[in-house]
Amino acid sequence: MTSSDRPGDRDAASEGVRLQKALAAAGVASRRVVENLIVEGRIEVNGRVVTELGTRIDPLADEVAVDGVAVQLDQEKRYFMLNKPRGVVSTMRDEQGRPDLRRFTDPLDVRVFNVGRLDGDTSGLLLLTNDGELAHVLAHPSFGVEKTYIAKVAGRMTPQTLQRLKRGVDLEDGPIRADRAKILQAQGDQRHTMVEVTLHSGRNRIVRRMLEAVGHPVVELVRRQFGPLHLGTLKSGAVRELTRVELGQLLTIVRAADVERKGNG
Repeated sequence: MTSSDRPGDRDAASEGVRLQKALAAAGVASRRVVENLIVEGRIEVNGRVVTELGTRIDPLADEVAVDGVAVQLDQEKRYFMLNKPRGVVSTMRDEQGRPDLRRFTDPLDVRVFNVGRLDGDTSGLLLLTNDGELAHVLAHPSFGVEKTYIAKVAGRMTPQTLQRLKRGVDLEDGPIRADRAKILQAQGDQRHTMVEVTLHSGRNRIVRRMLEAVGHPVVELVRRQFGPLHLGTLKSGAVRELTRVELGQLLTIVRAADVERKGNG
C-alpha cells in the first residue's frame, strides 16, 4: 500500500520527506548525486518515474527503485544471512531442547525470525529478518524462490541419472524436477558424488527425497544460494547483514512477485 498515487501531489508542503533526503539516509548516494539521478529519470516511486526535485514521499509506505532496483527506506527493517550449521533446528525455541537459532540471533541488536527452514541435518544459507511483509511473500506457495544446494550423495551418479532429476521424478506428494543439476565431481573413493541441484520447490526435505528416489541418498547437504543471495565465504555459524546490493536484488524480485500475485488474485 502506498501513501499516494502520485508522489509529490500533497496538499501540505511539509508532508512527507524529500526524496533525495530519504535516499541519502538509506545510503544510496549523497543528496547531490540523488538529485542528479532524479533529474536523469532514474528513480521510480510507486512504479512511476519522478523527475521533480521537490518530490516528497512517505518512507514507510512508498516504494522506491533506483535504476530498476528496489530500495528499502524503512531503516527499522533489517536483513541478515546465517550459515546455519548442521545439527541446529530452524526455530527460535525448540520444545525438545535441541540446539536452535537463538544462539545466533540473541547477539543481534534487533529481534528477527527465520524465513523458511532448513532441516537439522542440512547446513547453509538461512535468511533472518524482522520484515514480516517480505517473509510473507517469500513463504507464499505461489512464490518459488530459486534455491541451489550442494549434495554429497552415496554412489557414483551417472549423466543419465542427472537427466532423470531434470526430467522429473514421482514422489508420494507429487512429481518434482530440478531446474538445473550437474555433477561437480566424483569422490576419489568411488563411493560418493558431489552434485549441485537448483530448484524452486519449498516442499519438506525435497532435495533429500528426490535424490533418494533416483538411488543416491544424501550424505551431506548444504544450501549455497537463496534467490539472489549467495553464501560465499561466510563461515559455518556466522551471521552478517545483507549488503545494500543484495537487499536491493531481493526486494526487487519480491516486490515484482507480490504485484503479480495480487494481480492474479
